[in-house]
This record gives sequence, C-alpha cells and structure tokens, in this order.
Amino acid sequence: MRELLPTLIFLAGVGQLLVLIASAQVPFRLNWREIFQSLPKLHRQMYWVYGGYVVLAIVGQVLVSVLCAEEHASGSGLARGVCGYMAVFWGVRLSLQGVLDVKEHLTAWWLRAGYYLLSLFFAYFTGVYALAAVWPL
Repeated sequence: MRELLPTLIFLAGVGQLLVLIASAQVPFRLNWREIFQSLPKLHRQMYWVYGGYVVLAIVGQVLVSVLCAEEHASGSGLARGVCGYMAVFWGVRLSLQGVLDVKEHLTAWWLRAGYYLLSLFFAYFTGVYALAAVWPL
C-alpha cells in the first residue's frame, strides 16, 4: 500500500484540479453578480476575496500534490503536517456537503450527479491525505 500512496496523492491533485474547473461555474450558476448587488460594496468585495483565497489554497494543493507526490508520501514530519492540513481542509468541505442547502439548485439530473460526484471527490481527498498524514504510525 505504501508504494501506491504517491499515485493516490497525484490522483488527488488531478481531482482537485477538476473540482476547481467545476467550481469556476459557481458564481455564474448562482448568479453572484446580481444577487450580491444588494450588499454593500465591502461585503461584495469580501465574498470575492474569500472565494479567491479558497481557489488559491486549492491551486497550491494541486501543485504540491501533482509535483511533489513522492515527497508527500515520504512520511517526513513536514509531509505529514501538510497532508494533515489538506485532510482537514477537505474533511471540513466534505462535512459541509451535509449542511449546505443546495436542493433548489440541483434542477437537472446532471447537476445532482455532479453534486454527488463532488462528495465522492471530497471523501477521496480527505481519506488519501489523512492516510498520508498518519502513515506509518
């Protein structure tokens, strides 16, 4: 299993890139520009800043997962710490799947399928990075 870990981490990085591509649709599908017009300018700016930080965090995770999969699987203290952070990041996102009220937006079968596929991706990311963080305890 230990030999497979770099491949699993690399695939998690590719998967995160796919999640980023899908998430680029969120501002358009949820009509942020129109919805946020009623908010004060500072609040609108904060939404975009927060979204940008999340995107940058995921881009960083994609890069280190794809370019440094072997190092992440090495079991070093730094690798385990970074993988632990990434497991928590995706674990929180996975738990939000059960809290966010998205039903009114899942109006087509492919949107529902995509939503459940995202849940599987989040579970995969959480599991792979958690495994890399605790291996070889």
